[in-house]
Amino acid sequence: MTKKLNLTICALLMAFVGFAQQVDFEQYTLDNGLDVVLHQDKSAPLVKVEVMYNVGSKDDPEGKTGMAHFFEHLLFEGTKNIDRGEWFKMVTDHGGANNANTSWDRTTYFEILPSNNLQIGLWMESERMRHPKIDTVGVNTQRGVIKEERKQTQDNQPYGNLISQITQNIFPTTGYRHAIIGTLEDLNNPELEDFNAFFNKFYAPNNAVLVVAGDIDVEQTKEWIDAYFSSIPMGEKIERKPFEEAPIEETIYATFHDSNIQIPALAMAYRTVPDGTKEAKALDMISQVLSSGKSSRLTRKLVEDKKMALAVQAGNFALRNGGMYFVFALPMDDYSLEDLKTEIDEEIVRMQNELISENEYQKLINQLETRFVNANASVEGIGSSLAEFQTKFGDASLINKQLEEYRAVSREDIRNAAKKYLNPNQRLVLDYLPAEDEQ
Repeated sequence: MTKKLNLTICALLMAFVGFAQQVDFEQYTLDNGLDVVLHQDKSAPLVKVEVMYNVGSKDDPEGKTGMAHFFEHLLFEGTKNIDRGEWFKMVTDHGGANNANTSWDRTTYFEILPSNNLQIGLWMESERMRHPKIDTVGVNTQRGVIKEERKQTQDNQPYGNLISQITQNIFPTTGYRHAIIGTLEDLNNPELEDFNAFFNKFYAPNNAVLVVAGDIDVEQTKEWIDAYFSSIPMGEKIERKPFEEAPIEETIYATFHDSNIQIPALAMAYRTVPDGTKEAKALDMISQVLSSGKSSRLTRKLVEDKKMALAVQAGNFALRNGGMYFVFALPMDDYSLEDLKTEIDEEIVRMQNELISENEYQKLINQLETRFVNANASVEGIGSSLAEFQTKFGDASLINKQLEEYRAVSREDIRNAAKKYLNPNQRLVLDYLPAEDEQ
C-alpha cells in the first residue's frame, strides 16, 4: 500500500511539473512602443500589475551613481493626480500591496490587488509613466531616505560591501562596477534637472513592459490599457555605449577592510558571459553542484567533513551585458583564507577535468525543476518572470523554454564552461578582512 501511495504521489508531482512548464499568455505592442503581456489565471481573485523599465544601475550617469535606484523611491512621491504621500494609502485602501526594485539591468514597479480593483492599478501605473511628481521636495526627501538605506544595508552591514568590491575590480570601466544604490558622495551630485533628464530618457512606453497577470477579463483589460497608456508619447530611441572590458589575463589581488566584521572572508570572482547563453546556464549549474545544499561538493567538504569553513557559497550572476561567477567562504579559527582557496581550487579543477556523475546531474535537474515550479507557482511569480524575459531578451515565451534549455546543457557542457571561465589567471582574489585595528 505504501509503495503504491508513493508511486501515486510521484506521478502527481511529475504531472504538476509538466503542467507548470506551460504558461499561457497573450502579447502585443501599443503604437507608442509599450510591450504588453497578459496572463489569465482565475484560480484566485487576485491580479498583479507590473511595469518593468529597461533601465538599471548600469545606466547611471558618470558621477551620479545610484540614479536608477533613486527613481525606485522617487516615483512613489505622487503624480499630477495623486497627492504626495497618498500612493501607498491608495493601494492599501483598495486591498492591495505594492513595491519596486532595481537591479543592474532594470527597474520594476508593481501592485498586487483584488481583481475587481485592476483598473485602479492600471491607472496608477499610467500616472507614474505619464506625469510623476519630480520636484525638489521629493528629491531631498528621498535623498535622505536612500542615504540611510545605504548605511543600513551596506556600510553598516557585515560583508555589506562585498559585491561592490567585487564588481569594481572585475568591471572597472563599465556600469556594472558600482553598487546599485550608488555611493554616498554621488548621491549628493544630481540636481533636479538631472532627474528630469533621466526620467525623460528612460521612462517612456517604448522602454517598458506592462504585465497584467491573474484573474482578468482579457478584453476588458485591453480596453483599460488602451485608455490609460496608448496616449502616452513615445520616447526617443536610447543609444547605449557598447559594454567592453579588457580581458582579465592575470589574477587580480585586492584587500578590503570592513569595521562591521570579526571573521575574515575569501571571495574569488570571475568575469563570465551574459544571461540567456548556454554557457551561463552551465555556470549556474556548476554553482548548484558546488554549494547547493549540505551534500554539495564544497559544503560537504569544507563545512561538513573537514570543518574548515563556517560557510561557503558559489553563485553565478548572469547579467545582460556580461556575467560574474563568485565563490565566497568564511574560515574556521584554525584555517586561513589561503587554506580555503587551495581546497576550493581543488574542487574547481575537478570540475574542469572530470564529468559530474549521472547521479549529480539528475539531482541538478531535479533542483532546477523545483526552482522553476516555485518561481512560477503564483500569479505574482509568473508576472515577474514574464516581465523579466520580455525586458531582458524581448521574448516572454522564454518562460516556457527555460527548463528545456537547462536540460539541454550536458555534463560535457558543464565541464567545458568550468575549463573556459574558472581559471586562476582570469579572476579576482579578494581578502575581505576586519578593520585593521580590530584584527
